[in-house]
Amino acid sequence: MRTKYILALDQGTTSSRAILFDDRGQVVSMAKKEFRQLYPRSGWVEHDPLEIWSSQMSVISEATARAGIEGRDIVALGITNQRETAVIWDRHTGKPVYNAIVWQDRRTADICDGLINDGLDGLIQSRTGLVPDAYFSATKIRWIIDNIPGVKQKATEGDLCFGTVDSWLLWKLTGGPGKGIHATDVSNASRTMLYNINTLEWDDELHKLFNIPRKLMPEVRSCSEIYGMTDSGVTGFTVPVAGIAGDQQASLFGQLCVDEGMVKNTYGTGCFMILNTGSSPVMSKNKLLTTIAWQVGDEIVYGLEGSVFIAGAAVQWLRDGLGIIPDSPSSEALALTVEDNGGVYFVPALSGLGAPWWDPHARGTITGITRGTTKGHFARAALESIAFQVRDVLIAMETDFGRGFSEIRVDGGASANNLLLQFQSDILGAEVIRPAVMETTALGAAYLAGLAIGFWDSISELKKHWSPDRVFSPAMDKSTVETHIRNWQQALKKAMSPER
Repeated sequence: MRTKYILALDQGTTSSRAILFDDRGQVVSMAKKEFRQLYPRSGWVEHDPLEIWSSQMSVISEATARAGIEGRDIVALGITNQRETAVIWDRHTGKPVYNAIVWQDRRTADICDGLINDGLDGLIQSRTGLVPDAYFSATKIRWIIDNIPGVKQKATEGDLCFGTVDSWLLWKLTGGPGKGIHATDVSNASRTMLYNINTLEWDDELHKLFNIPRKLMPEVRSCSEIYGMTDSGVTGFTVPVAGIAGDQQASLFGQLCVDEGMVKNTYGTGCFMILNTGSSPVMSKNKLLTTIAWQVGDEIVYGLEGSVFIAGAAVQWLRDGLGIIPDSPSSEALALTVEDNGGVYFVPALSGLGAPWWDPHARGTITGITRGTTKGHFARAALESIAFQVRDVLIAMETDFGRGFSEIRVDGGASANNLLLQFQSDILGAEVIRPAVMETTALGAAYLAGLAIGFWDSISELKKHWSPDRVFSPAMDKSTVETHIRNWQQALKKAMSPER
């Protein structure tokens, strides 16, 4: 009997990847391709949807070729994706009407400020679990409708499709014009600022508020079901697309944080912490986000999330902006050339500040520079800034949830950095656990797809596959931790916009 595999597409902010998993949840083959980041103006971030698509197709071919397998060896396909990023395309031609507006994009910050000033933040949070911010899809959709000629009329007439990146890939994979399936899952829908997480429907009042036609929107389905079959003329093989989840929710599932009270943090371009709150949404009083984690069968699981906009991107800035490291992994070696941060604290508000501050007008700040400051201190301060932001989110999360946490499961590219994870454990006062299989985001999508077709019988079976690679335990003395926190908070105040 031929071995069977699940193919997971992990479409991220800076690259597209394809990963093949076997029935033990182990990586068999992987391919990755970066694509262009477009910055038309200050604060604007865009992607070319067609380049996203071509890069994703390229890595599918590469991953299967590396594994030496054929299409018939793949039993299902799962998709996980950068969330909130907005794509609108013509349903008849398949051509995007504009570039994808990326989740990092800040062009609609003033619109969101207006919603808050008009007192609409309470309504939006109660319906969607989100705070008004340019991060989410709704104002991006609105901007495209208002600024791209012809879009408003076509959107009203039903000739256009909106989707987060999962919807765009699903539509293309299943045949495109005339055939493509226009759908999304509950986890991605819950990040648009248009989906009611209580009624599990697109919210008519919010659509009127943002003046976005309902005809644009995809059908919302569970995270683990057969959406449709890939078009053999597109992919070269026909398999069910059977799992979809936004990248952070997929990571939570891939980490098997399936019990209420479990929490994970992903260190990627941004930093994303999600707490499994079980079958009921917990509305935050500390500016965190309430989101749908996943739906498997009839069971809806909710999460409480804090999003840090700049995490690994702070290290990328050291590489690209300052040129003090040749590549991101070199940050750890450079940071280890000094004993500590030398009093240097870096607040990487390069795209504003996310949870729990939500200050879109905050700006990056470095404090404590002296004549003795070296590149090593900058590297250390950048790594530590990631951990400080995660701590701020976790404190808010503990307050909302009403209990503390003894451990946090971690993943993402920067979680390979031992210095970062040890410092994270020190200032959290909790164990930080890195899993043996690091590709947890893609693994979550694979698990969801596999459950839908019976490749795995149950979540209980999946739990047997998770194991730790390394556990980091707190080792720093309390007074040093307190000094760090105090200095970080002082630097944070200097980074925030004057009105905060």
